[in-house]
Amino acid sequence: MTDSEIPTRTLGRTGFAATVLGFGAMEIRGTQHHHNGRPIEPAQAERILNLVLDEGINYIDTSIDYGDSEESIGNAISRRRDEYFLATKCGCWVGEAPEGTPRDKRPPHVFTRQNIVNGIEQSLRRLKTDYLDLVQFHQSPSLGELRAEDAIGVLKEFQDLGKVRYIGSSSILPNIVDHIDLGVFDVLQIPYSALEREHEEVISAAHAAGIGVVIRGGVAKGDLGKESVWRRYDEANLDEFAEGASRAEFMLRFTISHPGMTTTIVGTMNPDHLVQNVASVRKGPLPADIYAETKRRLSAP
Repeated sequence: MTDSEIPTRTLGRTGFAATVLGFGAMEIRGTQHHHNGRPIEPAQAERILNLVLDEGINYIDTSIDYGDSEESIGNAISRRRDEYFLATKCGCWVGEAPEGTPRDKRPPHVFTRQNIVNGIEQSLRRLKTDYLDLVQFHQSPSLGELRAEDAIGVLKEFQDLGKVRYIGSSSILPNIVDHIDLGVFDVLQIPYSALEREHEEVISAAHAAGIGVVIRGGVAKGDLGKESVWRRYDEANLDEFAEGASRAEFMLRFTISHPGMTTTIVGTMNPDHLVQNVASVRKGPLPADIYAETKRRLSAP
């Protein structure tokens, strides 16, 4: 690896060498088909997605739920399909929202056979690809939901057809414990950051089981405006370790310091932010003593 390359880690038993920084494509969801997105022009999406690949990031995560994200990926970079590992999700509602669904709410996730089939076929069309590297169940379904119509069996059928390479789940406690124990998932997507460490131990458990671990929320982006969350950062005096770097950089380097994680997906529409994130992970994990002291301070009463 040269200084200009992003470090990679093996994505569990998939064997894929994923860059420790992936791209979370929720940020390019737009507003047309998503109530909570920000306006984005096709040219903006094309520019940021091509920059992702040009910077060397090789893992892209999207979802049916993310408005125009899948279509933007298909339109902008399907011609560069061999340059990235493509992960999407299923169980998201496909089609018109059920009558009575509030405009500011997503429809429920449904893990029926037909909804999963419809979702995967739609994703293949939107993403303009013959295969999906990874399909993950969205929203951490329970064992009951997965077993009601053999949802895992449906994904395995797509594997047999060569349309899906690996299967996974976007999971949280408590259901993630069952998901690890099932022994069928190649990848689990798990929320984690220095300021939200509830899943720290299950990340290690998933890794020990040979499962690739994808981290979301690794820079606590969704919580940047929550004063209570960032108060913990201030109380631990973590700026002492930043050495002039931004809080986002420190948080990102903390996340990739977890030995059980493979890649962390971070989204942005801002090319400068993307380049900054790449520069941050090129510096590597935090020094072992600073990593340990950061965890000690954040664990203190």
